[in-house]
Amino acid sequence: MTLLSQNQAGRAGDSCLPRHVAVIMDGNGRWAQRRGLPRTAGHRAGAENFRAVATACKELGIEHLTVYAFSTENWKRPKAEVDAILALLEQYLRESVETMARDRIRLRFLGDTAVLPPRLRALIAETDGLTRRIEGFQANVCLNYGGRAELLHAAQAFTRDCMEGKASPDNLTEAAFSGYLWSAGLPDPELLIRTGGELRLSNFLLWQCAYSEFYVTDTLWPDFGRDELDRALDWYRTRDRRFGGLSTKK
Repeated sequence: MTLLSQNQAGRAGDSCLPRHVAVIMDGNGRWAQRRGLPRTAGHRAGAENFRAVATACKELGIEHLTVYAFSTENWKRPKAEVDAILALLEQYLRESVETMARDRIRLRFLGDTAVLPPRLRALIAETDGLTRRIEGFQANVCLNYGGRAELLHAAQAFTRDCMEGKASPDNLTEAAFSGYLWSAGLPDPELLIRTGGELRLSNFLLWQCAYSEFYVTDTLWPDFGRDELDRALDWYRTRDRRFGGLSTKK
């Protein structure tokens, strides 16, 4: 019996599983090119796979899934590809928001969404309104997101509060600073998965992933299915998470 089927049989809440899984969804373009397809076909396949992986995480009992959908650096790509990605996201939201609400999956968007096209911003607001009251599993989509941009945004917000007398530098703690991040209220990811084989963080959740376990697979994101998720979670269960202390394992 696989880890997934065991959890489907009633192991939700297993303390050996992470509460929060983060994913750098890499390899959509390469997946399409290997099949002689346009890169946009890879992004479409990747968007469909996100829904499948989110559903699997919910069934496992994982509380949060955070994915890197569009970074602040992705604007450097050809305009046609950027436009296609944003159009695909808009279409995906229109098609899936009611499905997500039906399946009790809350969607939250992290990043600077103010610069996105108006129709996409309106859909994001509508999605947030429809799923905000859903309790339990939450899927977080990092959109126009960059870890450094998030830290700068948080520092600016904290500085404004200090200038207005709402905060004091002498009283700033890590927990308080986390409240200024776009991810405020979320637990830090215990497991960070990167598909596509690259060995870098790519400016993703720099503060939050300070002690995340980093799992890399050569599998491209559209091919990252339930068996691959099982393998990542099985690997996570073997980790000795010391947080700078001594091992608790004998």
